[in-house]
Amino acid sequence: MSLLASPTAHAAERETYRAVSASLLRICQRSPFFATLALHARITITDRLLTAATDGRDVFVNPHFFRALSPAAQDGLLLHEVLHAALLHVTRRGTRDAELWNIAADIVVNGMLVRNGYTLPEGGVRDSHKEHLATEEVYELLLREAQQGRHAAAGMSDLLEVAPDDGSGRVSDEGQAASAMPNTAADRAELEGKWKQALQQAQMVMRSSLAGDVPAGLRRELDALLASRVDWRSYLWRYLVQTPTDFGAFDRRFVGDGMYLETIAGETVHVHVCVDTSGSISRDDVTCFMSEVRAILRAYPHLCCNLFFADAALHGPFVVTADAELPPPKGGGGTDFRPFFAYLEHHADPHAVTLAIYLTDGYGDFPARPPSLPVLWVVTPNGGDLSVFPFGEAVRLLPSA
Repeated sequence: MSLLASPTAHAAERETYRAVSASLLRICQRSPFFATLALHARITITDRLLTAATDGRDVFVNPHFFRALSPAAQDGLLLHEVLHAALLHVTRRGTRDAELWNIAADIVVNGMLVRNGYTLPEGGVRDSHKEHLATEEVYELLLREAQQGRHAAAGMSDLLEVAPDDGSGRVSDEGQAASAMPNTAADRAELEGKWKQALQQAQMVMRSSLAGDVPAGLRRELDALLASRVDWRSYLWRYLVQTPTDFGAFDRRFVGDGMYLETIAGETVHVHVCVDTSGSISRDDVTCFMSEVRAILRAYPHLCCNLFFADAALHGPFVVTADAELPPPKGGGGTDFRPFFAYLEHHADPHAVTLAIYLTDGYGDFPARPPSLPVLWVVTPNGGDLSVFPFGEAVRLLPSA
């Protein structure tokens, strides 16, 4: 169980723990996604806080404040703090202003909860014009408004850099005083890994329960949290085999390269790769893109690849192989995605296993109709939001170390 209760807790504290348990049960009955996250959080009752808070690992609630809330508001309060922890709002802040970041995170989390039908405690900060954005985006808007002399509505100061001190009565599973929020690189990485795994499990539980996609409003925050740290080659795998869930026979020659490849005798995959070379793409971006093209060529043993460069015009195709030198990039003008897809509609073999990959920053003109073949958009770390792509699947490249 996610609760931490002292064997010597007073009756009022035990009553609060029962109320917290009842809240968790209601959440479990209502949302598989939120329930999975809530059950990864340790919840502690403490009078060292006026309301509730999280240090990024655990959730702390004031017993008097919590019991004074309606059951619906209790559910909203717990999920508010759980989402702060799960979405890494403590560690994502970096060097940003703590108060302004807290307000931005409150706006995002409260918007999610209300859109999913939960009740906020009285005074919960809202901004319907910003709550659909990622926390970093909301923060930048609030910062700009603050510089113009406009002040954001204050929310709860509930993102703690350290946990309440030992006098709070907080105990670990072994009965020892718990430590403060981890601040070493290794501890922070461990904490981030824990919550990313919890988020992935929550998404899997949601899908297996046939409850649909992730809760409303969460996708953009997940993009900001997870997508820029996911290796897009794991997505590519699904397109490079006919039966991506059948792992019965691996080609062991490629295991050492970190890629498990199905032994498909004579199966050829046709990949059309387009590299954005418009004026908005930096030289470093182009270098990164070309490195990814080489990785694509090495990723699968039966690969036929046509390479294109595109700004406002299309340059190519260039037939490329893993052991040949790649052609120099061409471009530098405006951005138009349409010429590449127009070419595919006229030249791609409809009977072959075919995939289109577009490496871009995401800023350009899209075709009015989606192509008939699968499309994978590979977006620069600082590129456009993944939600702007009208078709295909969009993933974000890992930022450079």
